Amino acid sequence: MSSDARPLAAYITVTAAYWAFMLSDGALRMLVLLHFHILGFSPVQLAYLFLLYELAGIVTNLSAGWLAARFGLTRTLYAGLSLQIIALLALALLDPAWTLGFSVVYVMLVQGLSGVAKDLAKMSSKSAVKLLAPTSGDGLFRWVAALTGSKNAVKGLGFLAGAALLATLGFVPAVLAMAAVLALILIAVILRMPPGLPTGRKDTRFREVFSKDANINRLSLARVFLFGARDVWFVVGIPIYFYAVLSDGTPEGNRAAFFLIGGFMAAWIILYGGVQALAPRILRAARRPLPELAASARDWAAVLSVVPGVLALTVWLAGAPAPWLTGVLIAGLLLFGVLFAVNSALHSFLILAFSQGSRVTMDVGFYYMANAAGRLLGTLLSGVSYQVGGLALCLGTAAMMLALSALSAARLGVR
Repeated sequence: MSSDARPLAAYITVTAAYWAFMLSDGALRMLVLLHFHILGFSPVQLAYLFLLYELAGIVTNLSAGWLAARFGLTRTLYAGLSLQIIALLALALLDPAWTLGFSVVYVMLVQGLSGVAKDLAKMSSKSAVKLLAPTSGDGLFRWVAALTGSKNAVKGLGFLAGAALLATLGFVPAVLAMAAVLALILIAVILRMPPGLPTGRKDTRFREVFSKDANINRLSLARVFLFGARDVWFVVGIPIYFYAVLSDGTPEGNRAAFFLIGGFMAAWIILYGGVQALAPRILRAARRPLPELAASARDWAAVLSVVPGVLALTVWLAGAPAPWLTGVLIAGLLLFGVLFAVNSALHSFLILAFSQGSRVTMDVGFYYMANAAGRLLGTLLSGVSYQVGGLALCLGTAAMMLALSALSAARLGVR
């Protein structure tokens, strides 16, 4: 293989591994959410199931950047896929005879392991793009947008697959089937991974993880609020609201609701991923300097904040669910997905643009630690907001968090 083809081959292999992981991640989230909602878990208890998943991401991202810098990117990528297989197998051991409290704790721990797996895989894949992408023009933005956009489209298919597997196979056969497929993909990736990614530096110190770059710290804070604003309605609020609207309580009605909810979640993520892949064109990145792109992060977050604000007011004024309201919510949340995708892709480009090649894994790890912190905050607020004030409060909270994201992004400065 020529030296020119080697980076592309490594990029394709890393992307394929990341796709496989995100397909299982999306399916597992939908399986857990719908399965335990049917078992009678409250919105707050459902949020608890994902809290350790997000909390694990905070710790993992801090350490994953250091681990990759010390031991190499391929090892952390393989570790992420392996831990996801273990998490799926552990979830299959869940016993319906266990008490509610023990079941919650057990699933939280398994989800925590899955959270570690996800962030090992994510940090490894995103860092690899910085090292493999072309350095001329908008090559870095195009490669990171393609990776991020495609993985979100795949994760969207995972939401649909999870709902379909739950409706057809049941919970335990579904997670076992996913573990088997992911194991086969891990073996294939190990066999096909070409050389070229860093093998690590043994003298890397953990304290190097914490960034001293003001732009990276400000962008990370903006990321906390951006992803918190998405998850505050996405994790618990919208799935449970739509289930209440769509299901009549019968087994047939439940199955139909599963497919409809999974279909919407899949469509939203696929749309999000597709727009992310197009973000370099939408932002005209090839013709705009880095300072101008960085400055636009504030404006995109401010525009996005208007959408959940208007939807929150609409839901509050409507008072009760109605067919027209469901249509407005679907249209509004799809618009949110388009604008959110541009914001997210812009952030993903900026963190790699701000990072230095010698410490890219640690800067990316720190940034995705902030991403996980935002998801943790959003997940907790999703259950609490829905239980206290319904979907209107979830959406209103999202609008406020996006305003804070815009304020954080406004402080970015590149000369």
